[in-house]
Amino acid sequence: MQEIDAADLTDFDNDVRGLGAPAVLRGLVKAWPLVAAANDGDAAVVGYLSQRYNGQGITGIIGDTVGNRRLFYNDDVTRFNFERVSGRLDSFLRQLLQENKQSEVFAMALQSTLIDEILPTVAAENALALLPGIRPRIWIGNRIEVAPHYDLKENIACCAAGRRRFTLFPPDQLANLYPGPLELTPAGTPVSMVNPKNPDLARYPRFAEAWAAASQATLEPGDALYIPFGWWHGVDSLEPISILVNYWWTAARTDDVGNGYDAMLHALMSYRHLPPEQRGIWRSMLDFYVFEQAGDPVSHLPSHAKGVLGPPSAKLFAMMRATLKRALG
Repeated sequence: MQEIDAADLTDFDNDVRGLGAPAVLRGLVKAWPLVAAANDGDAAVVGYLSQRYNGQGITGIIGDTVGNRRLFYNDDVTRFNFERVSGRLDSFLRQLLQENKQSEVFAMALQSTLIDEILPTVAAENALALLPGIRPRIWIGNRIEVAPHYDLKENIACCAAGRRRFTLFPPDQLANLYPGPLELTPAGTPVSMVNPKNPDLARYPRFAEAWAAASQATLEPGDALYIPFGWWHGVDSLEPISILVNYWWTAARTDDVGNGYDAMLHALMSYRHLPPEQRGIWRSMLDFYVFEQAGDPVSHLPSHAKGVLGPPSAKLFAMMRATLKRALG
């Protein structure tokens, strides 16, 4: 995986995003007070966060079996192997600290929580200049394993305390990663059903191809990882107390466009059970109109006649919504 010394980084869009692949940004947030507290030890970082906690309630997760670090499904894939619980951040941190010397504990995690909602001072003290307008989220837990999954946004993941190992797969490995259910997902998108640490290649033989295309990186406190849109990533927290801050963003017109994942679910309902020859025709139409495999599909029409296929604008998206409402009745 590409590694970049953050001290040498001058053009994020060209030097990092322009790679079209994940990149480790060594030392990107090493000056954060949160990282400095972590470097002073577990008690110091717990104290740093607890002193700045505003008392807002949190929702975390706890595993259902002592010693099982993998957050996943139960054996028959009818539910998860963890429960969601509510409480206070300071109590959660005290419990992490008390149990951090034990070898067998329940997996515990606070995931994807907006920092400015529970730790506004921490958000102000630990800012990322690369993405000044993006609200950061915090992830806190013990030694846990998160199954490979993908995000529908770009991501910078900043390691603040403890080491984290990321295993990444390109988007084109979708079929080789054997995605789980669309309806029952830990965080909105499917996870791989394969355990990368102990893959059952008799059941999931194509995973060998995915593994050949994989890359790994271990982040130390102060390091960060850029994960492009749609790249699969599994995450192992390697220490008794592990803290990550991440930034999700997208270059898409989020205020206007529809949700692509929702559209895919609608497409499944509309096309998947048609006869093969009809699905082939619909695929050709999608390639032509949506993915523009033959170029602009309405370049031959005058501007006033392009309708919903004209240049993007607030007016156009309002027209598209109106068209969809009429189509859906």
